[in-house]
Amino acid sequence: MTREAAQALLEQVASEFLQKPGVDWGAIFGSTGLRVRGKVFAVANHAGDLMVKISESRADELIADGAVTRMVMRGREMREWVTMPIEAGPDNWRELLSEAYDYLDEITPR
Repeated sequence: MTREAAQALLEQVASEFLQKPGVDWGAIFGSTGLRVRGKVFAVANHAGDLMVKISESRADELIADGAVTRMVMRGREMREWVTMPIEAGPDNWRELLSEAYDYLDEITPR
């Protein structure tokens, strides 16, 4: 899948999150992602996957389950960033977005 298809799916599932206080779109990694109070928690990456920021321990759990893979940037694994393929579908993307939103909402100063 293309990044454009992933962005379209992200926009589709993002509507409920955009209703929450402090949530909007913002720039990250040359793309546009969802953010809460200025901190990005989800983006459709260039490979056409959903990339989200969640706690390292939760990332480890989801990786062990095979639901996501850890994001690698410049040869380095990102502890709190994981990717989910577009084939996982909107329900799985929505669930992962919810976890990412909850995590960033909790750790981002108000």
